[in-house]
Amino acid sequence: MSFFFVDLRPMNRSATHVVTEFILLGFPGCWKIQIFLFSLFLVIYVLTLLGNGAIIYAVRCNPRLHTPMYFLLGNFAFLEIWYVSSTVPNMLANILSTTKAISFSGCFLQFYFFFSLGTTECLFLAVMAYDRYLAICHPLQYPAIMTGRFCGKLVSFCWLIGFFGYPIPIFFISRLPFCGPNIIDHFLCDMDPLMALSCAPAPITECIFYTQSSLVLFFTSIYILRSYILLLRAVFQVPSAAGRRKAFSTCGSHLVVVSLFYGTVMVMYVSPTYGIPTLWQKIFTLVYSVMTPLFNPLIYSLRNKDMKLALRNVLFGMRVHQNS
Repeated sequence: MSFFFVDLRPMNRSATHVVTEFILLGFPGCWKIQIFLFSLFLVIYVLTLLGNGAIIYAVRCNPRLHTPMYFLLGNFAFLEIWYVSSTVPNMLANILSTTKAISFSGCFLQFYFFFSLGTTECLFLAVMAYDRYLAICHPLQYPAIMTGRFCGKLVSFCWLIGFFGYPIPIFFISRLPFCGPNIIDHFLCDMDPLMALSCAPAPITECIFYTQSSLVLFFTSIYILRSYILLLRAVFQVPSAAGRRKAFSTCGSHLVVVSLFYGTVMVMYVSPTYGIPTLWQKIFTLVYSVMTPLFNPLIYSLRNKDMKLALRNVLFGMRVHQNS
């Protein structure tokens, strides 16, 4: 999709100053605070890569995890690696930079990948809720419905819708006149800061973008909520306590991830952000874009017995191989 970002600046050169780069202010603080934040985010990024990478490796190498649920989980971990990589590497470079500048094309490229990967994550969470709903509410039909081919189609659908939904609106946003100032009080290129810097209002483009984002959040969250209501109703009808515990174990981790992600995203993109202080907007964005990908491997590994066992086998298997 890079052809959308070769030269995104508007052709109107009548303005006195045309923006060729943006300044990302990031998090305020003295040099010691900046070094602390750099070290903190670097550790978080490395742990995120290692944790999600371990899940991918465990799902791939452990035959017991070659099931639809773990196939989706492995793909979700792969998505999380790319999602966190759309923001953190540039944020780390920005912290150490004296100019804190990002090019015009680079800013919109990050904008595109950030929203495309975020949309893909919403769709993945809905598909994973559908998988758990089928497994618990319709266990007899589950093997016939959730075949490997059907899982592959669901995963492809998530990636395609996520990445083909935003090129056109982001392209039109990039064609708006940006004639200064060029300072973004954020650590990434987001919708509200960019629209605030545009020299000309674009209510139609802004409305289309927010409508599209709100529809994705609304329909996926409603579907996930409906799936879990039906799922919990089925769980409470399980006669044995052991069966109920097993059902809650397989679904509790997914529900925690959904709550953490959607709770912070909806604060930013569904509720009005005009009254929210800029620092809190940064923190909310940090939670769903950086912290959630870090927590996901911990949540899935600590609350899921099969995944915990597989990760333990991967870890000790690597140690035994190195010692031999």
